[in-house]
Amino acid sequence: MREKYDEEIKTELSDEEIDNLDVNAMIHEQRIREKSAEKEKRKQQRKESVQSVGRYFSDAWEAFTRGDVWVKLSSVLMGAGYFARKQIINGLLVMLAEAGFIFFIAFYSVPFLADFGTLGTVKFESVFDPVTLQNTVNDYDNSFLILLNSIISIFVIIVFVIFYIANIKNVYKLQLDKESGKHINTFREDLNELVNDRFHITLLTLPVIGVILMNIIPIFVLVAVAFTNYDQQHMPPNSLFTWVGLANFKSLFSNSITATFGYAFGKILVWTLVWAVFATFTTFIGGILLAILINHKRVKLKKMWRTLFIIAIAVPQFVTLLLVRNFFADSGIVNTICSNLGITRLLQNIGLVSTSIDYIPFLTDPGWAKFMIIMINIWVGVPYQMLISTGILMNIPSDQIESARIDGASNWQIFWHIKIPHILFIQGPALITDFVKNINNFNVIWLLTQNVFITHDQALASSNAKEVDLLVTWLFRLTNEYYNYKMASVIGIVVFVICAVFTLITYTRTIKGDREEDFR
Repeated sequence: MREKYDEEIKTELSDEEIDNLDVNAMIHEQRIREKSAEKEKRKQQRKESVQSVGRYFSDAWEAFTRGDVWVKLSSVLMGAGYFARKQIINGLLVMLAEAGFIFFIAFYSVPFLADFGTLGTVKFESVFDPVTLQNTVNDYDNSFLILLNSIISIFVIIVFVIFYIANIKNVYKLQLDKESGKHINTFREDLNELVNDRFHITLLTLPVIGVILMNIIPIFVLVAVAFTNYDQQHMPPNSLFTWVGLANFKSLFSNSITATFGYAFGKILVWTLVWAVFATFTTFIGGILLAILINHKRVKLKKMWRTLFIIAIAVPQFVTLLLVRNFFADSGIVNTICSNLGITRLLQNIGLVSTSIDYIPFLTDPGWAKFMIIMINIWVGVPYQMLISTGILMNIPSDQIESARIDGASNWQIFWHIKIPHILFIQGPALITDFVKNINNFNVIWLLTQNVFITHDQALASSNAKEVDLLVTWLFRLTNEYYNYKMASVIGIVVFVICAVFTLITYTRTIKGDREEDFR
């Protein structure tokens, strides 16, 4: 029946329309095949990833079982395999690393790891000693130091296990090289390789260590704190905190008479996403329109207009935001002008401003504050997007636009089908980054509303939140003002999950396929 219906349709169409139908059908089938191939490719990549992890450990076991006595001895005395191949310095360095690890575990890690399950049991006590007439402090436990040092110890153990496995595999490789008569590098030759062939490893060593110390370990500490009761009532060293499992996550997604974190989280999450969408796309679209307007052939003094907007970028953002906050204050200059011009009374008549006040609550009413925050962010962000869009528009091939004009395309069609796709292709990753950055845009919200906006929602206030808070400002308020580290850590994890999922999905869809050919 379907084929008969298609034949009846084709008899009513012209040859050109039939050709277009056939071409569209072919394109549709090609897209289906490409999606299927891409899905199969991702499945194969996941399978290979799992297999590579398995091979990593199986190769180490194979090296141990097939290796000679020196390889087996290296599982206890890590430098033995190097000594046997006359790599004395390498062997000494590996032995020092092993000795340092044993010393670290025995004299540093064990006391902390022993208390990791409870995070301490001995509370802080200060007792007045009548003999010395001084307060004596007992040997108390510090829950945070136990948590921090235990995580560091676990991380060091994991790194050492990887190093230990690599050592077994490396000494086995040296055995195979010697048996096959291959040249075994001396220590000096290894150093030369680190300066030449493997110089990238030398360059990346210090940055990787810095990332581990400054980023990775603090993230693990943040995650661990989310499963404790670390707050103002459990502040070390005077008090202990302990593990509470998923209780904090349950509090974030539920409500009770005393805790309204579920209510606050829902409202703040919605506002955070609304803000991120508007803050990203208003500045993005505004920057494109402004760039097109300034670059239009009928606009004079292009350099002057660009300079004026660049000045807005040159002024530090916090200075701009603090000045604007004063301008739009309840007794600020903007309210004075609006009152003199009768705008305030007009807004009162149409119901946008309460008649009980004689000013426009730009930054003190929830609805007005959210609207003004987005508007002010446009002023702050559009000039930067204008510069980027100008650079992209100037690099669009002029012959492509001229060809479209010859074919009869209007200015709108050129803008929508040529300029916008070109900008999105080049600036797509940056647009994704801007969205994630706006989810965590602390400066705009905090500098415009801190000490100005006062919440009247008691459910939000009991959770130490405000209507204009983003998740990141709420997190900062919980830690900096109320010392509620446990809930701040939970919110931090939620923000990370939201940003990570969004970034992975959008980046995957943005970079897939060979789209560069469309813009050549």
